[in-house]
Amino acid sequence: MKYSLASSTWDEKERSAIQSVVDSDMFTMGDRVKAFERDSADFFGSKYAVMVNSGSSANLIAVAALCYRKYNALKPGDEVIVPAVSWGTTFHPLQQYGLHCRFVDIDADTLNYDLEKLSKAVTNRTRMIVAVNLLGNPNDYDQIRTIINGRDIILLEDNCESMGAEFKGRQAGSFGLLGTFSSFFSHHISTMEGGIVVTDDEELYQIMLSLRSHGWTRHLPEKNLVSGTKSADPFEESFKFVLPGYNMRPGEIHAAIGIEQLKKLPDFVRVRRQNAKLFQEQFIDHPWISIQKECGKSSWFGFALILKQNAPIGRNQLARYLQEKDIACRPIVSGNFLKSPVLKYYNYSVAGEIVQAENIDKNGLFVGNHHFPLNEQIQFLKDILESI
Repeated sequence: MKYSLASSTWDEKERSAIQSVVDSDMFTMGDRVKAFERDSADFFGSKYAVMVNSGSSANLIAVAALCYRKYNALKPGDEVIVPAVSWGTTFHPLQQYGLHCRFVDIDADTLNYDLEKLSKAVTNRTRMIVAVNLLGNPNDYDQIRTIINGRDIILLEDNCESMGAEFKGRQAGSFGLLGTFSSFFSHHISTMEGGIVVTDDEELYQIMLSLRSHGWTRHLPEKNLVSGTKSADPFEESFKFVLPGYNMRPGEIHAAIGIEQLKKLPDFVRVRRQNAKLFQEQFIDHPWISIQKECGKSSWFGFALILKQNAPIGRNQLARYLQEKDIACRPIVSGNFLKSPVLKYYNYSVAGEIVQAENIDKNGLFVGNHHFPLNEQIQFLKDILESI
């Protein structure tokens, strides 16, 4: 493609990291996983980090931990507010644990929550708000805290698309009780498959350690907040199952790559922001396209293009035309998730009208951003659009 959606961020350092794991003959849940978890916690400003095998697993294990904690655990039927636009596995864990999803529209500019509608949606039934930072753009967490206003409402932050984003000098993903990240190939760093959950809560951290590995006690400290005090007999503890867990364990190869990738993340984000500045200069005043408005400091996962009412071409026509010209594009995440057939399995409601999610569903798409300069690609995109 002349303008691709994603590209490899690996070089000789990642290849050497892979070879070091092969040479060690230790392929799962070893020292490199622990090191990547320490590095991630330090980078994102949290006490604890748990590595799993994907960002989707990160969301699942985070929701599960909230349902198994001893105090104030989430229960089936509890109301959770979610945005109408996100990836499917933002929502699926909520359905799988019997929670009630209350959908709220997005803002036309930021593509995150419409904060006025979010404020109206919060009631005394609200147990949790899931804040999704869309396409690299952090939410306005000052406003969200004001909306919560000291009430006993959990904030869970899905930062899978926005690694490296910041709001008022703080890393996105660290504002919630838990924050989730993805390191899939097309994301800000790539371990190919992988995810991270960060938290400052020791109990939630230890619950996730157990849930990640079958629900057993093997990886828990001797004295822990899940099973109490472990037996001194390692044989007895080898297969003691205390939670209905999963196998979400990451590989040592993925962690070794992650250690190298995390070192590069600041430079990756710096270049992405330079590309975004150029993109904004070219499209901020476009006559028939609107673009995403930055909140805080976006890490610019990609660049949204949303057709205005006066556009001379429809979204589907535009997508085909761009792809014919070797410009890769995709819908803006799920579009309006309320149109997804999977909702027949959900317990859900809708707070107010869904207008902007429907608008981007019909009129929006996004093109890629990369860790290298895109001067030629962005100019090419502009030239192609001007030729319509």
